[in-house]
Amino acid sequence: MNQKTLRVIFFSYLTVVFIGAIVLMLPFAHVGKLAFIDALFTSTSATCVTGLIVKVTPEHFTFFGQCVILILMQVGGVGYMSIVTLFFLFMKKNLTIHEKNMAKDSLNYAHNLDIQSFLKKVFLFTLIIESLGALILAMRFATHMPVNKAIWQGIFHSVAAFNNAGFSTFRDNLLGYQTDFTVLVTVAFLVILGGVGYLVLVELHAKSVHKRFMLSAHTKITLVGTLILIVSGTLLFLAIEWDTKGLFAHMSLYHKLLNSFFLSVNFRTSGFNSLDLSLLSDASLFCSTIYMMIGGGAGSTAGGIKITTVAVLIIATIHTIKISNQAPHAFKRTITQEIINRSSAIILVASLITITATVVLVETQHTNFMKTLFEVVSAFCTVGVSVGNGDVLSLSDKFSPFGKSIIIALMLIGRMGIFAFGFLIIGREKIKHVQYPEGRILL
Repeated sequence: MNQKTLRVIFFSYLTVVFIGAIVLMLPFAHVGKLAFIDALFTSTSATCVTGLIVKVTPEHFTFFGQCVILILMQVGGVGYMSIVTLFFLFMKKNLTIHEKNMAKDSLNYAHNLDIQSFLKKVFLFTLIIESLGALILAMRFATHMPVNKAIWQGIFHSVAAFNNAGFSTFRDNLLGYQTDFTVLVTVAFLVILGGVGYLVLVELHAKSVHKRFMLSAHTKITLVGTLILIVSGTLLFLAIEWDTKGLFAHMSLYHKLLNSFFLSVNFRTSGFNSLDLSLLSDASLFCSTIYMMIGGGAGSTAGGIKITTVAVLIIATIHTIKISNQAPHAFKRTITQEIINRSSAIILVASLITITATVVLVETQHTNFMKTLFEVVSAFCTVGVSVGNGDVLSLSDKFSPFGKSIIIALMLIGRMGIFAFGFLIIGREKIKHVQYPEGRILL
């Protein structure tokens, strides 16, 4: 990981965000008055594929403005540097080592990866998956709206879902489709496919073509972790909100299962919602912050500290408690101490950032602690769900420009990656040829 490269990537994201905000400020991009802080917030939320909104997308942005948001989501999901790299691939046959490493750093992948071949597959899979999702959704929407509008709704929601953004061109997001199996399941699977990561999709494709291809430990951990989180989340939220006063009280068993599944999928990675989240109990809000913090797969369109980070720390903790004489391992692959140390650092820093931001916002914006914590984690982990402002906007709509600026910073840090952002700020320690004697420290 190179600090200069990360600096270029970070400022590239900032450039995209500010250009997006300026374009959204154009008279033909929005309806009515639009403060720059709100344009910047919307642009950041789209580029960081979060989904928090302080303006109602279909009401405050024109078709042109919605197209800008869609482009920002696509650029943010695939990665700005990845798109630039692909452009260079079409312009010339070979990339320099610096250009290849920059693309790999933007995707958070190892430098031994054949980035040219990998990027071509990434864009091909993205095109195929989003096109299929758009087709299914458009066909469903066409049953109750004009065809041209249904096609646009299908494209917008497919791109938003696969990139785990959570933006919607429906005023109440997907509340109007809480009993629609086709819409909810299609969106959910688009979110899941985008959330597992491009490396996982590429390896699964390779496995389907070549039966002897061995899936990496990363892919196996991501797939198993995703399945566990979805199933456990579905059952957990179903149990908490089951009673007569709960969120699912008025629903049949079938619709309870459907919406609990949708809730579980979107709480970790995307901001879509088919239910009024302001009605969630404190127990659900607290549990959801844990799921949001975990997030999706590394190198994916999802946010959070990532499934593999948590899995590594859990495995290492079990081995430590057992006082095992073997190094921690998963799927017959050893987990190095460097990876364990990095996982611990990511979780510690993420916890400090979210706690600090929550306390600052509670004290300056005078909001409820649990709801503020929910908003902070949603922003930092680029999820996009919110308990709302009393209507269809996010809780952030109630914040002052200072409060919104904190949420914007959280989204940028979360999209950049905790470890990458920390390395960008602190830098690499100089190599020292000194080794100190071991110290005795009691724990």
